[in-house]
Amino acid sequence: MRTWRLPADVDTDQLAPGPAMKHGIDVIARHCLEAVRPDFAAGVRRGDVIVAGPHFGIGSSREQAAAVLVHLGVAAVVAPSFGGLFFRNAFNIGLLLLVCREAERIGDGVGLALDPLGGLVLPSGGAPLAVEPTPPFLLDMVQAGGLLPQLKARLAARKESRHGT
Repeated sequence: MRTWRLPADVDTDQLAPGPAMKHGIDVIARHCLEAVRPDFAAGVRRGDVIVAGPHFGIGSSREQAAAVLVHLGVAAVVAPSFGGLFFRNAFNIGLLLLVCREAERIGDGVGLALDPLGGLVLPSGGAPLAVEPTPPFLLDMVQAGGLLPQLKARLAARKESRHGT
């Protein structure tokens, strides 16, 4: 996993710019973070991680701000704090967020391993950094791909158990 370093106070308008909102997720994705990191949308690869300053995802409640990161293949966002609405939207859409008070010590473009169960992020060439515990139900939601896929899987499992299949 490679990191993309972002500043503090990245808001939902920077993640999913207003003028692009009239289009689908493919177009929104091309404009993701263009005001902060013009190279991001074209350069991000599946499994990359955003490392940001405090207050990542502040602003509006637009779900596309988290959905665009999932669409682009971002594996997780590591930051000291998150906007509350973004935090919930991210997990609902299947995006892992890790609260790391020392996230700003992680550089741009470095390799990074994530151990949310162990409460650590491991930057290559650096010391492990602690992350706040993520509740198991949120980790399960991310593993399922978000809230809707998780609920569909639960419904399917209940139907199977009732019908003996």
